[in-house]
Amino acid sequence: MREPLTALPSDLDSIPDRPAVFLLWAGQGAPYLARTALLRRRLKRLISNRERLSSVLNLSGVAERIEYWLTGSKLESALIHLELAKRYFPDDVARITRLKPPVFLRLTVDNVFPRTMLTTRLGRGLYYGPFASRVAAERFQNEMLDLFQLRRCEENLAPSPDHPGCIYGEMNKCLRPCQQVVSVEEYRGEAARVEQFLRTDGGSLRESAETARDQASASMDFEEAERMHQRLARIAEVRASAGDLARVLDRLAGVAVVPSAKPESVDLVFLAGGRWLEPRAFSFSEDATFLENASMDRRLRELCAGISPGASPDLDHLAILVRWQGSSWRDGEWIGFDSFEKIPYRKIVNAVARVAAKSS
Repeated sequence: MREPLTALPSDLDSIPDRPAVFLLWAGQGAPYLARTALLRRRLKRLISNRERLSSVLNLSGVAERIEYWLTGSKLESALIHLELAKRYFPDDVARITRLKPPVFLRLTVDNVFPRTMLTTRLGRGLYYGPFASRVAAERFQNEMLDLFQLRRCEENLAPSPDHPGCIYGEMNKCLRPCQQVVSVEEYRGEAARVEQFLRTDGGSLRESAETARDQASASMDFEEAERMHQRLARIAEVRASAGDLARVLDRLAGVAVVPSAKPESVDLVFLAGGRWLEPRAFSFSEDATFLENASMDRRLRELCAGISPGASPDLDHLAILVRWQGSSWRDGEWIGFDSFEKIPYRKIVNAVARVAAKSS
């Protein structure tokens, strides 16, 4: 995070009336942290000497120093606000930021009989997400499992021919490992198919269905070809229900193209390894032929050089991604991709042009 600008309470008139995150420091104790769309007006309301209603916070005579960060987008404001909350209020971050942990689908690949579950915590296993809400995650989980025969029970299985089983086994929606209908190896083979479905965003199942449809059509088995066609449509519906963000966590990467606090620029905020990186300003003042984007591609590649995933995922960062991406106040564009070896530069160039046009 960049260094803040500083001011004294007596310098209010010189402070810009722009979006910002700020700290008000008193002589002792923790600072007052907030973000605002109009910095000067907000500060005047907080520390002016005018008479106030008793219900309105008034820090006049208390505040001694102001630190502020001018921001160009709601995303940048949220990230700076989060970092300051973690720095100065580590035990109260959730209340201050009001961030809800994102929901993931977990495949317990380390279990003898793998199953899926929804979680807001990270640990062992394969994680797919994040989802816009728990309702969306539940819908995807149920619809995805309808494509396979993985178990849906939550118990630690002790397989036995005398096990009572469940309704999903009776409906042929589970391989019934609890009743020893299949071997451990056969069941884990089905779990591997589910894992491949998640890792390829449905591609593995789609390819096999397309092959079966084409073979049936070539042999003039039109009923089977139609059945495979309907299955392909169902696979597409299931994948679409996951939303725009959902991916296997180790492949979750992308960039937010947002307005910048710097003039004649936009910010590129990359998400790598489940963490937001520092915004990178992309200036277009140098290019008279900006919208022709002749040199933009080259400069974009230079700007992206050397980016790679960092430490472990930050759930607060992912919560900000979910909130920003799904909000009505989103002030930029999100472009997701699988890895930094396959950055879609042309899509980013076009997004830069659109965001710059809206910001000008």
